[in-house]
Amino acid sequence: MGGGLSFSRPYSQQHYLVWKEQPKCVVVLRKPGPELHQRFLDVLTFLGRRGLTVLVERWNFGTLPAEPGYEHVFPFEPEVAPKLYGAVDFVINLGGNGLILHAAALFGAAIPPLISFKLGSLGFLTCHRHERLLEHLDEVLGGARELAVAREGAEGGPRAGPLAVRGVPITLRMRLSCRVVRRDGRQERPVEVLNEVVLSRGAHPYLCSVEIFERENLVQADGIMVATPTGSTAYSVAAGGSLVHPHCPAILVTPICPHSLSFRPVILPDYVTLRLRVRPDARNGAQVSFDGRGAEELAPGESVVVRMSRHPVPTINHTDQTADWFASIQRCFNWNDRTAQKRLDWDGDAAAWKFNGNGGEGAD
Repeated sequence: MGGGLSFSRPYSQQHYLVWKEQPKCVVVLRKPGPELHQRFLDVLTFLGRRGLTVLVERWNFGTLPAEPGYEHVFPFEPEVAPKLYGAVDFVINLGGNGLILHAAALFGAAIPPLISFKLGSLGFLTCHRHERLLEHLDEVLGGARELAVAREGAEGGPRAGPLAVRGVPITLRMRLSCRVVRRDGRQERPVEVLNEVVLSRGAHPYLCSVEIFERENLVQADGIMVATPTGSTAYSVAAGGSLVHPHCPAILVTPICPHSLSFRPVILPDYVTLRLRVRPDARNGAQVSFDGRGAEELAPGESVVVRMSRHPVPTINHTDQTADWFASIQRCFNWNDRTAQKRLDWDGDAAAWKFNGNGGEGAD
């Protein structure tokens, strides 16, 4: 067969959120504590002036002042959140990375788009500056930027010209679906994680023996971490894993204290199904945690099955998915931050190279 396989455009493309009609209902989440209370009230007032209905968590509703101006704000209970997807246009997060994980866990499978403002301690996933909070919200409500979208002409006729619409750039962040399997074969309810699932010895005193399978045995270690590209910049990178752009379709496997020094972190395609098992002959059990929450004990012989979830987390970008990601790793990690190398000048009289502007000695 002649020729070859080619793509007309990049495999992973930029996605845009296009409003079919003006947003009507939003959820506002904020981290606990008094320091963000006034900013929270300012956002509620702004949204009310724009004619939006606002939903807040019950505990947050109780902090509203007893005065007019918040008639458009209503409380909701945690158990109702997974049913709000069809009624809510987007979610506003006032906090840090932890609040994004909270929002993902709160809504479960179907999550409205999230716009997050850096009001936490690190804020790697929060690309919007809180100093321009109301300005950024106004841009999102207005559609952010104009796009040229192709449209088809009548059947059999020529294609019509581009249709001008307004779109908001978003990143679809992959999640993992994790299910604990007990020794008797009983499978527990799946858990969705945005960052990572970690199986380690926990508080047990002895070395743990953990195996990871993708059809065949891959590795033995004292613990193992399976992360998403979004989670690559969290626990995974601290354990020696790679930085991976959140739009790359991949699953990251990072060992914790591997029994063989030859094993290193690996990046697998997103279609694989992994099984993390505590060896049946292990000296003690292990502990599994999901995004740092919901720690469960696993006895020898029990396992966790991990695969890509069908339900990503859509996060609203400020610029686009790549520019925001590079800005985050530069801001949070001081990535690629170094003193610029000094250039060399040729000194014709001395017939030697010397450092420019430093009065340094010439080099042979």
